[in-house]
Amino acid sequence: MKPARLVILGVALAAGVAAAYLAAGRKPPPAPAPEPVAAEPAVKTEEVLVAAVDLPMGNSIKADDLRWQAWPEDSVPKGVITRAAEPGAMEAISGAIARTAILAGEPVRHERLIKADGSGFMSAILPAGKRAIAISIDNRGASSAGGFILPNDHVDVIRTWRDEEASKQQGVDVTVAETILTNIRVLAIGQTVQEKDGEKVVTGETATLEVDPAQAEVLTLAQKVGQISLALRSLADANDTGSAPPSDDGPLTIVRFGVPVQTPRR
Repeated sequence: MKPARLVILGVALAAGVAAAYLAAGRKPPPAPAPEPVAAEPAVKTEEVLVAAVDLPMGNSIKADDLRWQAWPEDSVPKGVITRAAEPGAMEAISGAIARTAILAGEPVRHERLIKADGSGFMSAILPAGKRAIAISIDNRGASSAGGFILPNDHVDVIRTWRDEEASKQQGVDVTVAETILTNIRVLAIGQTVQEKDGEKVVTGETATLEVDPAQAEVLTLAQKVGQISLALRSLADANDTGSAPPSDDGPLTIVRFGVPVQTPRR
C-alpha cells in the first residue's frame, strides 16, 4: 500500500477514535424545566358566629358557648351573625335563652334567641298574644295519647262529661264527648319542655298548652264541667294553620250503654 494512503487511513482512524471518545464523555442535555403551575386563588372567607357546644332549648347562653368560625364568603347563610356586621355579638348575646335547640357548629341567628331580661323561660318563649295554660292529665298517659305527646307536638282537646238531664230521662248514664279546640301546640308535659336524650315517651300530671285568651277561658270552663283528653295530631295535620274551636254545628258523641253514637247538636 502506498505511503500516502496509509497516512490518510491513519488520520481517519485517529479522527474516529477522537470522535468516539468525545461522544462517550459528553453529558446528556438537561431535562426541560417543568411548566410553572398557577396557584389557585385563595377562597375568601367571613367569620360567622356558631355554637361551640350543643345548646338545648331553654339553655341560658354564655360567651364561652359561642365561637367565630371562618365560612366561605359566597355561601354564608342569610340571616346569620357575622363578625364584620356585629363584632361584639358574642358578648351581646351572653345571657340570652335558646328559643330552639342549636347544635354545635351551627350558625346562630337572632330569631332563635330570646332576651329574657329577667323573665321566666316560659313567658320568654310565648309568642305575642298567646297564653300558657296547664290542664290536668293522667300521669300514666291515659288522657295524653299513652304518653307519646311531646313538647312542640300539636293536639286536639276533647272534653267528656256526663249529661245529667239525658241520664235522668233515659234512666242510664249518658256520657258526651266533643272536640273543643283543635291544632293546639303543647309547650310542656309536666316540667319537661323538650325531648331529652332521645326520650320518646313523656308523662306528667299536667300539660301546658299555648292558646289565645279566648281559648284559655274555654279550657278553664271545660276542666270544671268535665274531663279533658288530648288527641295527638299527625305531623302533616299539625302544619295546618289556625286553631279555632270546632263549629257549633258539629256532632256530639254520646255514649249510652257503652255504645258511642254521634248525634247532631240541639
